[in-house]
Amino acid sequence: MRWLRGLGKRGIPLDPARQQELLRELRVRFGPHAPGKLGDQVARAAALLDGQDGVAVAATVLREFADGAYRDFAGQSAALGLPTDRRNYRASWEAAGKRLRSPLFAAPAGLHPYVHVAAAVTVVGGQAAQTVRVVQPVPLLSHMFEVLDLTLAGWEFGRVLVDVDGATLAVNLITAATAIRGEMSDPPPLPQPARTQMRSNKSVNVLDPAVSRIVGQWNPGKQMREYLLA
Repeated sequence: MRWLRGLGKRGIPLDPARQQELLRELRVRFGPHAPGKLGDQVARAAALLDGQDGVAVAATVLREFADGAYRDFAGQSAALGLPTDRRNYRASWEAAGKRLRSPLFAAPAGLHPYVHVAAAVTVVGGQAAQTVRVVQPVPLLSHMFEVLDLTLAGWEFGRVLVDVDGATLAVNLITAATAIRGEMSDPPPLPQPARTQMRSNKSVNVLDPAVSRIVGQWNPGKQMREYLLA
């Protein structure tokens, strides 16, 4: 597999065989096919990825998921005669509107956004100092912001349901990206969709499907300003 590496950033020794087993176990033990609510699986999945090999696998999950989501989005856009800018899904989705479905739920690479991706975000954000030592943080941040962009743009332009799991993922993407950037001596500029979102002061209603009612509101732009511009 192309993602396997024996040495991490700065020559930190990693175990490719261990990483392969962790990724296999992550997919087998967790996901929509597994017992329990999706959100309840995240902590257990994140615990599986403890340590430097777990961090490497978490980064792989985020890359493979972002790559798969891009392929799905680009395929949909091409069928509509529209271009796709991977650096700014927000602009593409605004042009397409409801004609696009969210690529986050096309199970790219067999990964679920509210289980595998959510666990990966928990791992890299919770071990931010180790993350920037083990993996290249710039592409990792790109993939995290890419998933965040697809999530927020889907809510705004695709009328994707804003549920508790989706809002939790978005919140954690912001906090994890903030933690990783804080460990970098020279963090990259924020991507254009993030800067655009930070100029917004719109709140979204968050629905809990389990009780079929709105359980709160969240202002993505406000949180991004407070965290990413601090």
